[in-house]
Amino acid sequence: MKRTPNWAAIDTVLLDMDGTLLDLAFDNDFWQRRVPLAYGAANGLGELDALAVIEKWIARHQGTLNWYCLDFWSHELKLDIAALKAEAAAGIGYRPGAEAFLQQLHASPRQVVMVTNAHRDALNLKVARTGLDRYFDVLVSSHDYRHPKEEQAFWQQLQRQHPFDPQRTLFVDDSLPVLASAAEYGIGHLWSILHPDSSQPARNDTDPFPYIDRFDDVMPHD
Repeated sequence: MKRTPNWAAIDTVLLDMDGTLLDLAFDNDFWQRRVPLAYGAANGLGELDALAVIEKWIARHQGTLNWYCLDFWSHELKLDIAALKAEAAAGIGYRPGAEAFLQQLHASPRQVVMVTNAHRDALNLKVARTGLDRYFDVLVSSHDYRHPKEEQAFWQQLQRQHPFDPQRTLFVDDSLPVLASAAEYGIGHLWSILHPDSSQPARNDTDPFPYIDRFDDVMPHD
């Protein structure tokens, strides 16, 4: 049976960016192809060997703020990661229906807040490319708080800076660990994304959260 959020019970909408509003294909291609190519060229490695090195680094930092920090990876890999992202910016784009969904939310009486683990440099690049900032009351990067969304300290600081009623808040994210963190904090309406990367098959691991496949199916109408 098709499910939709209970919009009558929602005053605040918190939205992730990459994999939720924007197609994760850009970031996956960047880290799995473009960065290994650049790292390999700088260090005399083939693409697969460079990818193996980078994947080991990423595995050590997954879920931490370092994992999302362009400054950290620039230092670790001795590459200008922000510049590499800017060179690839043509690949940045909305997921199907995401911009129309944002337009509907923006026209509704709800507070709409972006909550992303993306570094500010990456966020600014994607805003410049898509103009998505026009649909939000505020854009929050976890780097502002020095804690990723996987940690309770992020939600505590978000609540202090931009007060919201957790039980009357909808949060949409493609990361199950992040959604679990939001659930622990007490956010009442939690939804995952079925197909964050258009270059990959749809996921089959969204449980225990309901998922959004087509934004057209979950539009607010007030």
